[in-house]
Amino acid sequence: MKVTGFISLWTLVSLPCGQLANPAEHEDVVKHAIKLHRGKGAVITQRKQWVLESCRKLSGLLRQKNVVLNKLKNAIRAVEKDAGLSDEEKLFQVHTFEIFQKELNESENSVFQAIHGLQRALQGDYKDVVNMKESSRQRLEALREAAIKEEMEYVELLAAEKHQVEALKNMQHQNKSLSMLDEILEDVRKAADRLEEEIEEHAFDDNKSVRGVNFEAVLRVEEDEANSKRNASKREVEDDLGLSMLIDSQNNQYILTKPRDSTIPRADHHFIKDIVTIGMLSLPCGWLCTTIGLPTMFGYIICGVLLGPSGLNSIKSIVQVETLGEFGVFFTLFLVGLEFSPERLRKVWKISLQGPCYMTVLMIAFGLLWGHLLQIRPTQSVFISTCLSLSSTPLVSRFLAGSVRGDKEGDIDYSSVLLGMLVMQDVQLGLFIAVMPTLIQAGVSTYSSVFKEILRILILIGQILFSLAAVFLICLVIKTYLIGPYYRKLHGESKGNKEILILGITAFIFLMLTVTELLDVSMELGCFLAGALISSQGHMVTEEIMSCIEPIRDFLAIIFFASIGLHVFPTFVIYELTVLLFLTLSVVIMKFVLAVLVLSLILPKTSQYIKWIVSAGLAQVSEFSFVLGSRARRAGIISREVYLLILSVTTLSLLLAPALWRAAIMKCVPRPERRSST
Repeated sequence: MKVTGFISLWTLVSLPCGQLANPAEHEDVVKHAIKLHRGKGAVITQRKQWVLESCRKLSGLLRQKNVVLNKLKNAIRAVEKDAGLSDEEKLFQVHTFEIFQKELNESENSVFQAIHGLQRALQGDYKDVVNMKESSRQRLEALREAAIKEEMEYVELLAAEKHQVEALKNMQHQNKSLSMLDEILEDVRKAADRLEEEIEEHAFDDNKSVRGVNFEAVLRVEEDEANSKRNASKREVEDDLGLSMLIDSQNNQYILTKPRDSTIPRADHHFIKDIVTIGMLSLPCGWLCTTIGLPTMFGYIICGVLLGPSGLNSIKSIVQVETLGEFGVFFTLFLVGLEFSPERLRKVWKISLQGPCYMTVLMIAFGLLWGHLLQIRPTQSVFISTCLSLSSTPLVSRFLAGSVRGDKEGDIDYSSVLLGMLVMQDVQLGLFIAVMPTLIQAGVSTYSSVFKEILRILILIGQILFSLAAVFLICLVIKTYLIGPYYRKLHGESKGNKEILILGITAFIFLMLTVTELLDVSMELGCFLAGALISSQGHMVTEEIMSCIEPIRDFLAIIFFASIGLHVFPTFVIYELTVLLFLTLSVVIMKFVLAVLVLSLILPKTSQYIKWIVSAGLAQVSEFSFVLGSRARRAGIISREVYLLILSVTTLSLLLAPALWRAAIMKCVPRPERRSST
C-alpha cells in the first residue's frame, strides 16, 4: 500500500513545472491522482487521507513558490526604479533577490529529481545489477550537478556580500570628508579591484560546459598532523593559499597549479619536502653502493624505493619529482652529445641507423611468434616487443662518462657505436609514441580496415622521416652560421661571471629541445644534438662548458634515478621472483644475442671485437618503458598484470646491467682502458 501511495504522488509531480503553475490545474491533478490511487485497490480511509493531504501540501507549496517569485520580480523592478539608491546598493539588492529566485527554482527541481529516482527504483529489478548501477550513476550525476549549482550560488553570495560592503563604504564616504591619505588608499583599492578583475580567468565557468568535462567529487585534505593545535594557524594560512591536497574517487591526488589570485606568491611545500628528503637520503645510499663496488645510481634507485609507495610512502608529489627528473635526462644527453663530435657521428651513422632498426624488427618478429604460440593479441605482442627492444640511454651514458674513446687510428670505438644506436632508439621511441594511437585503433578495428591502418602508419613514418631531415638541415645551418658567433658572444660576456655562460648554454639546450618537439621528434634527440653542435667548436670549449653543466646534471640525475625507484615494488618482485627472474634473464639474453648477431653483419671486420661491449650495453630495457606501459595500460592495450611484469622486468634488467657491462669491459677492453671505463 505504501508503494501505491508513492506511485500516486509520482503521478502528480512527474508533470512538467509549467503545467503546475495554474492553481486550478493543481486541483485537477490532485483529484486525478486520488482516482488513480483508488483504482489500485486502496480501501483504507487513512491511506486515502494521507495521499490527499500529501498532494494538497505539494500543490500548495508550488502555488506559494509562484506567488513569491512574482513578488521578487516586482521587488527587483522597484529597486531598479528607486532613484534614492546608489548603483552599488541597487546591484547588491538585485543580486540578492536573483539568488533567492534561483534557490526556489533549484529546490523545486530537487523534488522532481528525487521523484524520478524513486520511479526508476520502483521500475527496476533488485536482482538486476546493471540497472541498479545505471540508477546509481544517474543519481551521482544529479548530485554532481547540484553540487556545482550550489557552488555557483555560494560564489554569487560572496559577490553579493562584496557588493554590500562596497555600498556601505560609499555611504560612509558620502557622509564624511576624506583625508588625503584616505583618498589615496581609496584610489589604490579601486585599482586593486580592477587588477583582480583583469587577471582573473574564470576558468571554472569557462570550462564547466566544455565537451568532455566531467563533474567529480573530491576530498580536500590537510597535513597529516592536522589535528595538532600547534598547526592550527598554519592550516588557516594554507587554507587561504589553497595549498591543501585534493583526492578524487579514483584515488588520484592533485595539488594547486595556478591560483585564482595571482598576486599572492605560493610554494608547494609537499614538493619542497620531497626534494629535500631525496637529497638527504641519496647521500648514504650512494655512499653505501660506492663502498660495496656498485654504481652510485643504484643507491639513488634504492633511495626512491625506500621513499616511494612500496616503502615509507613519504613522497607526495610523485608526478612533480618525475618531471624534475626528466631534466636530468636532458642534461645527461647534452653532455653525451658534447663528447660526441660530428666527425665521430659521420663515421658510425650507418651502423647507428641500421642496428636499432634491425634489432627492433627482430624483436617484434620474435614477439609475434611467441604471441601466436601463447595466444596473445598481435597489438599487445607488438607493444611488448617494442618496449623491450629499447635500451636505457641515461644508464649507458653514465657507464661511458669519462671513458677513453680512442683506439687505433681508423678503428670504430665502442662508445661511438653505442651512443649512436641509443640516440637512434630515442628517435624510435618518439616514432612509437606517435604511432601508439593508430596501434590502439588497429586493436579494435575489423579486418576490412586493417589496410587503412597500415597506410596510416606508413604515412606517419614518412612524416617522421621528413621531420628528421628537417632537424638535421636546421643543425647544419646552426653549425655553419650561428653556433660560432653565439658561443663567442657568451664567452665574451661571461668573463668573471659564469652565470651568463650557464644560462646561455641552457637556453640553447631548451631551444633545440623545443625544435625537435615541434617537429614531432623526441626531445632527447634535441638535447643530444645541442651538445654535438657545441662540441664542434673545439676541445677547449667542450671542457669549459662541461665543467659548468656537470654539477647541474649530477643533481638532476639523482632525482631521475630516484624517480625510477618510485616505480619499483619489492613485494611484487618477491611474490613472483621465479617468474620474473626467468623473464628478465630471457629478455637480457635475447637482446644480447640479437645485438651480437646484428652487429656481426654490419660492423667492419677490423672492429668486430667491440660487438660484445656494445651488445652488453644494449642488453637491458629502457626506463621509458614505464611511460609507454602506463599509456598502454590506460588505453587498454595491456592488462594490469602485464604492466606490472613490464615494470619488474625493466627494473631487474637495469639492476643486472652494471654486472654485464663490467664483465664485457673486463673481457674485451685492453687493460690500460679498463680503469676509466668501469
